[in-house]
Amino acid sequence: MKDFTKYQGVIPAFYACYGDDGAISPERVRALVRYLADKGVKGLYVGGSSGECIYQSVGERKLVLENVMAEAKGRLTVIAHVACNNTADSRELAAHAQEQGVDAIAAIPPIYFHLPDHAVARYWNDISDAAPDTDFVIYNIPQLAGVALSVPLLREMLKNPRVLGVKNSSMPVQDIQMWRDEGAIVFNGPDEQFVSGLAAGAIGGIGGTYAAMPELYLRAWDLFYAGRLEEARQVQNDCCRIIYKMCSAHGNMYAVIKEILRRSGGPDIGGVRAPLAPLVEADSPIVDQCVAMIREAIAKY
Repeated sequence: MKDFTKYQGVIPAFYACYGDDGAISPERVRALVRYLADKGVKGLYVGGSSGECIYQSVGERKLVLENVMAEAKGRLTVIAHVACNNTADSRELAAHAQEQGVDAIAAIPPIYFHLPDHAVARYWNDISDAAPDTDFVIYNIPQLAGVALSVPLLREMLKNPRVLGVKNSSMPVQDIQMWRDEGAIVFNGPDEQFVSGLAAGAIGGIGGTYAAMPELYLRAWDLFYAGRLEEARQVQNDCCRIIYKMCSAHGNMYAVIKEILRRSGGPDIGGVRAPLAPLVEADSPIVDQCVAMIREAIAKY
């Protein structure tokens, strides 16, 4: 029987950390790990959407993970997203992640071509085979990948003993219940439904805005498990309002978040990589409003 306790909690999706020249900055990667560890989060999800993985080379993704693990190993649970849009590169990243000592690897399905379930299963199992001593997490994010996890596909994947469960970023909370009924553990993906996902049975949450306001998600977690559901909902509502404000800028949400971190006294981790939209001057008041909203919500709860 597997021990799932190391996966229970608030797990921020780790952001891409660039230097002023736009290259991966090992120093900034390590600074962000230390910052989040000091906040008390459970773990980190490295190399996913928030990590801008599809805009990075295999070598860059290895460099990020190596520097994350230098700070996080033995201190935080680490799940490394290793999917590329071809099997060979994905297997290379999976093997590297196992060498680094991560707790689990994760993968989206292949994007662009809409493959049948048996081909997706082969892709995921081939990746898992490259890290035979490491847990595997299916990453279901159909609104971006263009491919949705199905019950038959999950059943096929659960024949693989390394398959732990699903990072579920589809919007219906019902999906969490479906995957759990099949015997998978589930991480809630959409930040806007963190509390709802826990109520549906998610073991924890992995989210792209957690690192911008970890105090709020940690507070919602504590309130939920203390049975103080109305207060947990209030925290969730404030998180949603902040997310909506983040998404109102011209620049990409992650560009906004990185500037929020910098203006809040957190680490400077650079901007976003093209073709993601950078901040423009008109975004500055929005960033300031987000900083103020986060500060006020933390003080309130």
